[in-house]
Amino acid sequence: MSDLKICVMGSGGTGKSCITIQFIQGSFVERYDPTIEDSYRKHLEVDQRVRVLDILDTAGQQEYSAMRDSYMRTGDGFVFVFDLTDPSSLVDALEMHEQLQRSKDRDDVPVVLVGNKCDLISERAISREECLAAAKKLGNYCKYVEASAKENVNITTIFETVVKLVDGYEVDEQNGEETDEEENATNSQKKENKSSKKKNLRLPKMKLSKAQCSIL
Repeated sequence: MSDLKICVMGSGGTGKSCITIQFIQGSFVERYDPTIEDSYRKHLEVDQRVRVLDILDTAGQQEYSAMRDSYMRTGDGFVFVFDLTDPSSLVDALEMHEQLQRSKDRDDVPVVLVGNKCDLISERAISREECLAAAKKLGNYCKYVEASAKENVNITTIFETVVKLVDGYEVDEQNGEETDEEENATNSQKKENKSSKKKNLRLPKMKLSKAQCSIL
């Protein structure tokens, strides 16, 4: 079993902590101190493989934004939560993703974009199409999941998805490294073959005959 560091992020009031606690404890917390930052460990079986998740539930308040860089640098996978009844929370999530790209110094990072509070149908302010379009902009390793921490909808799916994204990213990264190594080895072999051919080049043997002088 290998540990995966999963960071749950998003602006205040989006339900990050409620999602995390629902996943860890199987219960919904009505009230939670938004300034508390907590970490949890849980075993999760994904694709017949048990993984240990180190889950960091980050504080969403603006005054804690300076601490995000350290989480982002060390995290393996990320869950960005926004509130489907609050469009500004999606904007915040997208801005956090830009910060994540800068921290990781790469465009593609395993991310699950979560639209929380899908149970509040009459209060919904962001369409599913808008959410999917936003997720698409976040790269090849981003998936969108709609969830409800209160009704326990798709909560486990969120974490299963982020694990699969991390695994897929690591495989692709490893394959990329192997491809680079193969290309380097091929280029090296070509150079050796070229050098060997040069060494094997010989001037053609010429038959030398004795010079014959004719007296005219």
